[in-house]
Amino acid sequence: MNILDVKNLSVTFDTPDGDVHAVNDVSFKLAEGKTLAIVGESGSGKSQSAFAMLGLLPKNGHAGGSVRYMGQEILNLPEAAMNKYRANEIAMIFQDPMTSLNPYMRISKQLTEVLVYHKGMSKREALKESIKMLDAVQIPDAANRVHMYPHEFSGGMRQRVMIAMSLLCGPKLLIADEPTTALDVTVQAEIMDLLIDLQEDFGMAIILITHDMGIVAGTCEDTLVMFGGNVMEYRPTIDLFENPQHPYTKGLLEAVPRLDVDVQTLSTVSYDFLEGGKK
Repeated sequence: MNILDVKNLSVTFDTPDGDVHAVNDVSFKLAEGKTLAIVGESGSGKSQSAFAMLGLLPKNGHAGGSVRYMGQEILNLPEAAMNKYRANEIAMIFQDPMTSLNPYMRISKQLTEVLVYHKGMSKREALKESIKMLDAVQIPDAANRVHMYPHEFSGGMRQRVMIAMSLLCGPKLLIADEPTTALDVTVQAEIMDLLIDLQEDFGMAIILITHDMGIVAGTCEDTLVMFGGNVMEYRPTIDLFENPQHPYTKGLLEAVPRLDVDVQTLSTVSYDFLEGGKK
C-alpha cells in the first residue's frame, strides 16, 4: 500500500519581481516501509517540495497539486488540521541540527514538549520516554545527557537528538532533509546506518532529501532526480545507477568519487541539456 501519493505538486513564491516557480509538476509514490531519495543540487526544489507537503511554506509561498497521505488529501490543509499529521504521522529532520535546536533550552525540555503537546503526556512520562528514545538513537549515558544544552553535543550527537525528536510520536513517514550535510564522512555513515536500523525497528517509510548520490545507493529503493524545480528522472535506484537516462543524472553520477576508477580530475555536471529543453 502506498503511504504517500504526490501528483503534480507545484510551489510558487510571490516576489516583488513577479512569481517564482520553485517546484513544477512533481509526482511520485512511496510505499509503506520503503525509502525514496530526492536528489539534486542546491536550489533544485527538493526541500520546498517537502515543506509544501507539510504546510511549512512561508506566507508568500503557494502550493498546488495533490498530496495524499494514506488516501487522505493533506495539501493546503488548515493549520489546526495539519498539526494532527505533523509529528504524529509525518515527521521531518531538518538540515542543520544546531539551528533547529533551541540553544537556550536543555535537550530534555525540547524533547518532552513534543510528547506533552502531541500525546498529552505528563512531564515525568515524557522525560522517561525521551530518555528511551535517546537510548534508541545510541546516545551514551542518555539519562544524564538529556539535561544538557545543544552546544554540549557534537554535530553527530545533535543530529541523533534531532532523529530522536522526530521519532518520539511514532510517525509512519520520516522526511530527512540533508541529514548528513554538516557531518564528516565517518559520522555520515553512522547516521545513515542508524536511520536504516530505526526504519526496520519502527517500520516507517523514509524520504531522503540529499545532493549526495553516494549515500543513496544501497539505502533507497527509488530515486527522484530534480533540477530547477523539475523532475529529470524517477526510477528504481538500481536501474538509475546502472543505466541513467537523463544527461543531468549522468553528470551527477560522474561527479561522485569512485575507488574503482583511476581519474586525475573529477567530472563536473554539464548543463548542455538545457539548450534542447529540460527533457
